[in-house]
Amino acid sequence: MREAEKTPDEVRASALRSVLRELNNSSADIEASACISSDGYSMAAVLGQDVDADRFGAMCASLLALAHRASQEIQRGNLKLVLVEGEQGVMLLVQAGPDAILAVAAKPGKNMGMIFLDARKVAQKLLTVLESHK
Repeated sequence: MREAEKTPDEVRASALRSVLRELNNSSADIEASACISSDGYSMAAVLGQDVDADRFGAMCASLLALAHRASQEIQRGNLKLVLVEGEQGVMLLVQAGPDAILAVAAKPGKNMGMIFLDARKVAQKLLTVLESHK
């Protein structure tokens, strides 16, 4: 399909996937990533084959919304990120503007600081892509 034949949503998804692929390729520790709307719609994802992007998006949006409410309840200010640590690795949820979330899955790592830094930079890139495709 040529670029001219793609819908605006397809063009946006392609641009978002490009940013996500760049993130995934930036570190051997990063295994998957997704850009999710605040209402749980998966706008673009680079996930494993056995992951349902829509279900994953809905769960991440719910988790971030609950964390935001908890942060407000204990007067911690605007939520910046959520870290979920499991036996097989970590997942970061980072706000990418008011209406989007970056989800990053990484191996249990030695260099979490770099993953945090990369995730914040990529969240800003995603926001730029989203704003340019309104």
